[in-house]
Amino acid sequence: MDSSLDSYQLQNHSHHGGEHGHDEEGNKMFGFIVFLLSESVIFLSFFAGYIVYKLTNPNWLPAGVEGLEVREPAINTVVLVASSFVIYLAERSLQRHNLSGFRMYLLATMAMGSYFLVGQAIEWSHLAFGFTSGTFGGMFYLLTGFHGLHVLTGILLQLMILIRSFIPGNYESGHFGVNATSLFWHFVDVIWIVLFVLLYVWQ
Repeated sequence: MDSSLDSYQLQNHSHHGGEHGHDEEGNKMFGFIVFLLSESVIFLSFFAGYIVYKLTNPNWLPAGVEGLEVREPAINTVVLVASSFVIYLAERSLQRHNLSGFRMYLLATMAMGSYFLVGQAIEWSHLAFGFTSGTFGGMFYLLTGFHGLHVLTGILLQLMILIRSFIPGNYESGHFGVNATSLFWHFVDVIWIVLFVLLYVWQ
């Protein structure tokens, strides 16, 4: 009788412990989504400012500048957007307990993000205007630089979860860090799509 009671209490404790862990992970994700929403507000304010300045400033582009080169930024855009699908595959691999696949797709995502940052740095080095070259110059470097900082943050987060994947049993209790990092990366990609349209398509 005592043995049965002990077994029941152990199972009941395990059940409630699992529910508690699930609720805690859900609360963390809710908090992270709120953080991303606050970041969205910042970017939206930048977007609104850019649109207003562009529509109201007759001399929008710096002197001697006719527009931005689109080809290389377009390639960088394709690489960055494609990396969203790759990090999704990393998530799926972890859910299936395929750590080698998780690491492989995560490394690929990091490489694609790094390619984007290097491409942006090369573009900056060849531009004929600087941060102080009028309103357009200031807005261009502010928007692309702030976004680039988010890309770098995403790569560092991916590096952290990659390192943690080598800790035995680290992801057995939940995947919040991985899910949050993946969500952050999707957010960064969506923001860049809007930026690409504003900066390079709408010239």
